[in-house]
Amino acid sequence: MEWTIQQVAAKAGVTSRTLRHYDEIGLLRPSRVGENGYRYYDADALVRLQAVLLLRDLGLALPVIADVLDRRADEEAALREHIGLLEGERARLERRIAAVRHTLDARAAGRDPSMETMLDGFNDPYRDEVVARWGERAFRESNEWWHGKTLQEQVAWKRDTDALVAAWVEAWRDGADPASARAQRIAARHVDWLRAIPGTPTADGDRERAAAMVRCVGDTYVETPEFAATYGGAEGAAFVRDALHAYVRASM
Repeated sequence: MEWTIQQVAAKAGVTSRTLRHYDEIGLLRPSRVGENGYRYYDADALVRLQAVLLLRDLGLALPVIADVLDRRADEEAALREHIGLLEGERARLERRIAAVRHTLDARAAGRDPSMETMLDGFNDPYRDEVVARWGERAFRESNEWWHGKTLQEQVAWKRDTDALVAAWVEAWRDGADPASARAQRIAARHVDWLRAIPGTPTADGDRERAAAMVRCVGDTYVETPEFAATYGGAEGAAFVRDALHAYVRASM
């Protein structure tokens, strides 16, 4: 069974122009193009589109999404990973719904809502982990630094981050060794990227805690499905982790 570009666009909530752009950049090819020039998409194409839309909503740039999807040989594992990401998002939304419902119920009953319940689900999902590992100041200063940026500055930072991720993915795709000069140059670049975030041990210049943070960051990329997907899956994330660990041993 297959569907026209108009049918797919309407159902996916995108435009036909977006799907044509995905075709032009090699991100999502139609199953076939008819004699009339119309693009048609089968179930396999829609599976890939589903993945594109999910990763796009997670904030990945289109070139990074293409690398992620092209490196996934096990479709079932990829779909299970997608389910994990969606369940995480569902849990976040359910917490927010419960928090707002608590506020509504409290107001209707003529009492003040609980601050802890009312704001649950709206705080940074990584706040507790950051505070536990690096202290309240690390979270507060980095959070204020980010929200103090203009939209243009945030876009520029995201663009630099995407370029760093793309460099990692390309090196892994090319079969580079984590301890190679190429991987270690990217690792040094990654540490400089971390060092630019105020409040963190890398920014403070605390050598021992900075080394621990870099190792921890590498481990987190492997252990957290969202981060692993950013680097092309578990194998790509493991490459980044191993390179960062090697950098700590050799240069920190």
